[in-house]
Amino acid sequence: MCRHVAYLGPPIPLADLLFTPPHSLNRQSWAPREMRGGGTINADGFGVGWLSGAAVLRYRRSCPLWTDAGLPALAAATRSGAILAAVRSATEGMAVTETAVAPFTDDRWLFSHNGKVTGWPDSVVEAAGTLPVRDLLTLDAPTDSALLWALTRARLHAGDEPGAALAGVVAEVAKAAPGSRLNLLLTDGETIAATASGHSLYSLSRDASVLVASEPLFDHPGWTPVPDHSLLVATPSKAAITALEGAAP
Repeated sequence: MCRHVAYLGPPIPLADLLFTPPHSLNRQSWAPREMRGGGTINADGFGVGWLSGAAVLRYRRSCPLWTDAGLPALAAATRSGAILAAVRSATEGMAVTETAVAPFTDDRWLFSHNGKVTGWPDSVVEAAGTLPVRDLLTLDAPTDSALLWALTRARLHAGDEPGAALAGVVAEVAKAAPGSRLNLLLTDGETIAATASGHSLYSLSRDASVLVASEPLFDHPGWTPVPDHSLLVATPSKAAITALEGAAP
């Protein structure tokens, strides 16, 4: 059910997340270690988004990451201090298109979802009904991840802090669709907010930087597993983990 990673810190090549590490996102696309019952490979597309000054740039494809022959050179030559990337394993019955692949964007925000909403779409009809009609008509794709982004974006526009926005969406959707897997990842280039809810999540703080990933990209004693049913809010200088509403004991 997808793998994702976010980075904040001194500028690095995109390749430092996508290709260079021993357990890079590219390797996780075909040899993930901790899918936890959510599929075996992540071959239904990939995407990477990064901040460049005031601009948010994005590269998405519906093919497996390992098949894009031009990306390694691009990733080696492109540097950023704020990156979010993901590989996708589509839920059965959902569209396999470029627009269904994370990261989803708005202004300076980059967003990804690892998991699935159970009972889709009936279970979240009421939640979707709280959104402006325009938001529903302009979803990137008819998928649970795109709706989760619309719900998150609405909370951000209403003034919620990143962590509060994610926690609110997880609480709302988990109540409507019990058993959903709701690992959400969000950054605006200053803060990373992420939830662990049904899938693995790790963080690593070092050298004035922070990495948050579904699986460690390389061996390092500083990788910290984020407990299930938890919210992580991190910057390059600090990180905090709190329990999500309704968390298991």
